[in-house]
Amino acid sequence: MVDFFRLVKTPDAPAPDRVLVADDQRDVLEAVRLLLKGEGFAIETAASPPAVLAALEKKDFDVVLIDLNYARDTTSGREGLDLLGRIQELDATLPVVVMTAWSSVDIAVEAMRRGARDFVQKPWDNARLLATLRTQIALGRALRRGQRLEAENRILRLDGQPAMIVGSAAMKPVLEVIARVGPSDANVLITGENGSGKGLVARALHAASKRSARPLVTLNAGGVSEGVFESELFGHVKGAFTDARSDRVGRFELADGGTLFLDEIANVPPGQQAKLLRVLETGEFERLGSSRTRKVDVRILSASNADLHAEVAAGRFRQDLLFRLNTIEIRVPPLRERREDIPALARHFLSSHAARYRKDVRGFEPAALQALLDHSWPGNVRELDHAIERAVLMAQGETIRAGDLALRRAADASPRLEDMSLEEVESLLVQKAMARYDGNVSAAAKALGVSRSALYRRLEKHGR
Repeated sequence: MVDFFRLVKTPDAPAPDRVLVADDQRDVLEAVRLLLKGEGFAIETAASPPAVLAALEKKDFDVVLIDLNYARDTTSGREGLDLLGRIQELDATLPVVVMTAWSSVDIAVEAMRRGARDFVQKPWDNARLLATLRTQIALGRALRRGQRLEAENRILRLDGQPAMIVGSAAMKPVLEVIARVGPSDANVLITGENGSGKGLVARALHAASKRSARPLVTLNAGGVSEGVFESELFGHVKGAFTDARSDRVGRFELADGGTLFLDEIANVPPGQQAKLLRVLETGEFERLGSSRTRKVDVRILSASNADLHAEVAAGRFRQDLLFRLNTIEIRVPPLRERREDIPALARHFLSSHAARYRKDVRGFEPAALQALLDHSWPGNVRELDHAIERAVLMAQGETIRAGDLALRRAADASPRLEDMSLEEVESLLVQKAMARYDGNVSAAAKALGVSRSALYRRLEKHGR
């Protein structure tokens, strides 16, 4: 058993709240700057709408305080209202407070309708201005947290999956590398057959890291179509494409400060590999449909059942991207190379599924346990999990019998097609194609006449 030590870091002092102030009058900017500086805010100023937009493209702010009029002799507020709309397009969660010396009820109502959170009149009351800014900063942060939590609930996470159960000699090198590399920020490439437990290795690496208190976010590149891949990774803004009805946070932003696990990395579309390489090198990216550059601090863990060096040689995967991903490479052995772990894994899955289905099933008959040890497990740990789940459902007593496991396909004599269901035939064809092409999903998918993403769905469906 390996102990994982977490690095405890003394928290830094909180960063000051960042305010962008825009007005065409220098004395107004200076008065606001002196007031806010004395209250501990970090302030930047701008004298025109283009300068405001340029500042927002470069940096993040907690609140924006803008005048509604900039051109001399203009009192309509049109410039400020147009600027407000542009800010909303850049970031709908960024609070904007408007101010004007020519305020009226109509202009204030129009500004609030277009997304302003509050307004103040010139000359302002210092206490009210400070209270307004602090309130909007707090509300803006709450809105961003809510958006982040909502996005996290939409995506597939690794939470709730079983802990690593190991005892075999074949897994000892894996545990040793996890213990050594886990506390670092090194990118790790995890290789191994489908269902061998690559996701659990990623979770163990994250748990052993100083980022463990932050999110572990995952994306299965094999299950995402090329058309939405960029949006999934980097997010999008409202109107970026037909169905983009609101802003959406991408996986990189969700994982900021934590870890992003890119499963089946070989399936990243060629057109997106350069963008992925850029964010790995610089931490910078743009949401789809936005020109605003964002920066994140993310550790990358990736996994693949394909030979990425062969993919590079075939021109399907960038070599420079591979270099960035595999600072350290961990190979997870298939279940047939770690048979000593089968009894412990089987007992774990039995306990889990018996509780889930509320069945009083407590163990295995000797013949059933021997059948588990004799099976070839082409689908690895995932197939074992599915086999135990079926057995728990089929069991009629307190122990699982060999017949409950339905492992007849492991025998030399395959069942006749006419005796099989459509689902069983599909599972058999998938299994044979994967075996014929040594686990190469691309080759197997081509032979079966389906896309790689379609084959991945069938592999998941049949526990392969």
